[in-house]
Amino acid sequence: MRVSDASTQAGDASRSPKSEKKLGLVARIKLFFRQIIGEMKKVVTPTRKELGTLFVTVIVFVLIIMAFVGLLDVVFARLAFLIFG
Repeated sequence: MRVSDASTQAGDASRSPKSEKKLGLVARIKLFFRQIIGEMKKVVTPTRKELGTLFVTVIVFVLIIMAFVGLLDVVFARLAFLIFG
């Protein structure tokens, strides 16, 4: 990296939003939709195998969390019964 490149990058990073020209409402809306389209182009659809793996992972995780919450429920119910009779 050359010295001029470093100073240019530092200048870009130090520039405050107030120093930039403000965009009008229509321009901001257009920019918003351009950014949405740009992000949507980055989305990768999983293969059938990946989708199956992700599905099983989510189901197992949900079952583990359900068991944990159920166990906590039983413990707190017994504690409440001991305390309040």
